[in-house]
Amino acid sequence: MHTTNYTNSFIAVAEDCPATKAEIPPLKGDNKTVANLQFDMIMDNPYMYTSDDVIFKVHALRNGIGTAAQKAEREKFFSKGQPCLRSSPLTKRYGWGVHSNAEGKVAIYAVNSPEYKKLLADKKIAHTKGMRSKKA
Repeated sequence: MHTTNYTNSFIAVAEDCPATKAEIPPLKGDNKTVANLQFDMIMDNPYMYTSDDVIFKVHALRNGIGTAAQKAEREKFFSKGQPCLRSSPLTKRYGWGVHSNAEGKVAIYAVNSPEYKKLLADKKIAHTKGMRSKKA
């Protein structure tokens, strides 16, 4: 079983993230984007969900997987590796850092916030960056 979960870590925005301050992902048409769904889920429920929870729930919503089928589909989904929140549009495009606590539950912080700067400087947690959008 694969996982995208991190514990006691902080994913900073990608080096090539164009946002100098955090942006709420804009809606594009009638359907919410991956960025909208991830943002709403994490912002409305800080430290309630793991990365796996967020990534699978967004997958289930976008693919019409009903509640009854979700347990089996989740096992199938994580039977192979999946991109983690380092590849999220939140860290790559919209200026949000992702903190995972000791339980692996996530919250997001605006790149221009004091909390973001505090997490970036915290030597007690692991640090990584969002994935670059363009190859160096």
